[in-house]
Amino acid sequence: MPLGPESLTWRFAGDNRTYLMALWAGSMQNMHPQLGAAVEQHSKFFAERWQRLNRSLYPIDGMVYDGDRAVDTAREVRGYHADISGTDRNGNSYHALDPDTFFWAHSTFYMAAVLATDVFMGGLDDAGRARMYDEYVELYRQYGMSMRPVPATYADFLGYWEHMCTEVLEDNKATRDVLELHDLAKPPTMPWLPDAVWALARVPIARGFTWITVGLYPPAVRELLGFRWSARDERLLRLLGRVIGIAWHLVPRSLRYHPRAQAGWRRAQGLDRADAPLVHTPDRNLPPIDERDDPRHYQGSRVIPPVATPAARTQRTATGR
Repeated sequence: MPLGPESLTWRFAGDNRTYLMALWAGSMQNMHPQLGAAVEQHSKFFAERWQRLNRSLYPIDGMVYDGDRAVDTAREVRGYHADISGTDRNGNSYHALDPDTFFWAHSTFYMAAVLATDVFMGGLDDAGRARMYDEYVELYRQYGMSMRPVPATYADFLGYWEHMCTEVLEDNKATRDVLELHDLAKPPTMPWLPDAVWALARVPIARGFTWITVGLYPPAVRELLGFRWSARDERLLRLLGRVIGIAWHLVPRSLRYHPRAQAGWRRAQGLDRADAPLVHTPDRNLPPIDERDDPRHYQGSRVIPPVATPAARTQRTATGR
């Protein structure tokens, strides 16, 4: 069953404060050995950070807010990964649709929502976290992937998360590349900002995002990556979170949620038709022109290639297409 407005996930997942989790989520995902290898070998994320982030959020949020169409959105997301495979630096083969790898990425979406809620939105108690975990399991079910790696309960998930952070994750190039923000490009939403001003603003912005990210890492991950975090840092992060939470009440509701989430709320409230066209990313966030027919990319409102089944992938490989 698709999630609805009564769910905790609807309340929190599309909140624009989750943008503060972007660096955390990207680096945590890339620390998975197979996922990191795939990013190193296949991704051009670092050539278009802002665009890739902004366009990716549309289908990711769509899995939550698209109602009866959420399953189709989830299958599209799955389809972007169908042809991503290779061999990692240790000689082990990988595929982006390996259930263990795919679930790890999904688990970071859940934990990003939990941490954003905890620091910037007032927090959830254990019962709320467990309820939202069950909701994220339902989201994962929409992919049509094997449920084998999915912990059955929230308590089981905590054990899984601890094991991944202490025994599986690694410090690799893909992770360090995500965290390297010294040359962060100007956001495409701010073409009016003089380059010289951005060059100055980029320094505190990069340091701030990195500092927040380090503070939200599990202690084992901070240690693995060689970061320090003091009790003073922790107090300052919590203070910042409270300030943002208070200030958020002054933000117009129309700006509090991602556009795909806003559209879901409008349909749920009867303000738009249930079958109203889905909201897609502006053209400024689309892939480079020469990559817009690549099935690994979200293409906005353009026609998305269907998800390739294992049999179809085998046939295509056998015929050399």
